[in-house]
Amino acid sequence: MRISARNQIKGTVVEVTKGATTSHVRVDIGNGQVVTSSITNEAVDELGIKAKGQVIVVIKASDVMIAVN
Repeated sequence: MRISARNQIKGTVVEVTKGATTSHVRVDIGNGQVVTSSITNEAVDELGIKAKGQVIVVIKASDVMIAVN
């Protein structure tokens, strides 16, 4: 995967909580720090995001996105 955003942090998914249309994805980025991102349920399904999965947290401006390889 290639992306222009420079703020990329590798981490492990701790929990995925699905709502009606949006999921909250909690990612352990180390040293006891957890980042939470709100993304669509469709994105969670398409990217195959699950607890214990490895992801990359991509931070751009005020948005927090999730990326996978």
